[in-house]
Amino acid sequence: MVINVLVIYLAAVNIAAYFLMKIDKKRAKNKEWRIEEILFFSFCFMGGFIGIHLGMVHFRHKTKNWRFHAAVMLSAVLFIVILPVVFWIRINSH
Repeated sequence: MVINVLVIYLAAVNIAAYFLMKIDKKRAKNKEWRIEEILFFSFCFMGGFIGIHLGMVHFRHKTKNWRFHAAVMLSAVLFIVILPVVFWIRINSH
C-alpha cells in the first residue's frame, strides 16, 4: 500500500517536473514570462529530479546552468542513497 502511493507520487512529481521544463522552454523561446527557478528546485527535491533531468536533456533547457545540474545530482543522491539508508536503519533499530 505505502509503496503504491510512493510510486504514484513520484510518477506524478516527475511528470509535472518534465512538463514544467517544456513549458518554460516554450516561454523562453517566445520571450514570455518565465517559471521561477525555485519552483524547479522544489520539484527536484520533492523527488522530481528524473523529470527535471529528462526535461533538461530533451528540451535542451537549463543545460548550461550549473545550479540545475547540482540540484539534480544532490537530490538524486538524497532519494537513491540517503533515504533508503535512513529507512533501513529505522527498520532494523526496532
